[in-house]
Amino acid sequence: MRAVIAGTGSAVGKTTISTGIMRALSDEYNVQPFKAGPDYIDPTYHGLATGNFSRNLDSFFMSDGQIREGFENGMKISGADMGLVEGVRGLYEGISALEDVGSTASIAKALNAPVILILNSRSLVKSAAAIVIGFKTLDPSIKVEGVILNYVKNRKHYLKAKEAVEKLANTPVIGGIPRNEAIRVEERHLGLVPAIERENILQSIEKWGTVMAENVDLDALISIMKKSDKLPEGREPLWLEGNKKRVKIGVAKDEVFTFYYKENFEALEANNAKIVPFSPLHDSEVPDVDGIYIGGGYPEIFAKGLESNESMRNSIYKYYNEGNPIYAECGGLMYLSKSINNRNMCNVFSYPSKMTKNVQALSYVISEAQKDNIILKKGDIFRGHEFHYSKVDIGNYKPEFAFKIIRGKGIFGSNDGLMAKNTVASYVHTHVAACPQFALNFTRNAHLIDEK
Repeated sequence: MRAVIAGTGSAVGKTTISTGIMRALSDEYNVQPFKAGPDYIDPTYHGLATGNFSRNLDSFFMSDGQIREGFENGMKISGADMGLVEGVRGLYEGISALEDVGSTASIAKALNAPVILILNSRSLVKSAAAIVIGFKTLDPSIKVEGVILNYVKNRKHYLKAKEAVEKLANTPVIGGIPRNEAIRVEERHLGLVPAIERENILQSIEKWGTVMAENVDLDALISIMKKSDKLPEGREPLWLEGNKKRVKIGVAKDEVFTFYYKENFEALEANNAKIVPFSPLHDSEVPDVDGIYIGGGYPEIFAKGLESNESMRNSIYKYYNEGNPIYAECGGLMYLSKSINNRNMCNVFSYPSKMTKNVQALSYVISEAQKDNIILKKGDIFRGHEFHYSKVDIGNYKPEFAFKIIRGKGIFGSNDGLMAKNTVASYVHTHVAACPQFALNFTRNAHLIDEK
């Protein structure tokens, strides 16, 4: 059983409704959550709602075969009864005006999954039917099998809008969510606040589940999911394997650094790596590992605490200076810089980073490796994404860069991936499906110091 929960646009309540439905269904079913698009934050809510890691499906990163492989692997690992995919933006929004790449629609097509469409029904009745008709007729291969009306004023409003959609758009309305400030989600500059940072988040998710159970016909939803046909044929692997030596990879993982894809860890483990979590905020030194992976997050929010942990910053610098491999992305790049908003960081790269009022980059990225490095060989092409309000001020210096940005912005002048010794730090977030050699090369290059 599977379904895609999509929206007519952003800010229609997809995350609250999707997470609430996942929570409500988890009382009786093992639900495997998924998120369309390159999102680290919404999946943290899904995981708390279901007890299963939420996985990303993205048609810019993945071929249709990889999307099916990722979906099937997630279902198999969790032993789930059903898979629910929360969409991104509007159902049809992708990287271009006309094509499907990067859209929720492309995921629904690859999975041959029915779509539940959420729309903001505030002040709408007959017009709600017109919106549904438009979404259904734009691409008839997309199977919009149900509608959820959000922000309904009262019972009378819900019943009128439901009648209009069902009779004029010939589509069942399976829920109507009342306007309720108690189920709003806190946001900041990169989207929702990660679940790990929110107080009483489990109580909030329980509340969302209760609201959805009371206002969505879950039996109708299950009936729609049961009608989903078999997954289409065709699978492609998400990553390369081949490293034979056992290695330990330290992963910066705490309330600061939370932006990781589950598949990246699985790819490392498939290449003989043991993942060793550590906290740059709370621990005093780097663990005994053969390489370090520092993902993205909100180091600017925790800059004071990171600065105060001088022993960890010194340990990171010593680890780097001895030639050990470090790979860092976005927030990790900032942590390895000289400073964040004038607060001292690791100084692996002697350039300050600072937050700005405006977004500096928000884009899917295509990059080419300009030099051999710990994750890529010269000439390798890989895909990723960037989303940040910070910038690194390299001044008049000419640092060594690992990547040339073909699509996107990067750090400076279409360059990204600051390099020094065996460290690479980039604004590009990596998913192994779009950089399948990542884990193989990183594990092969782990503990380079021992091989000198």
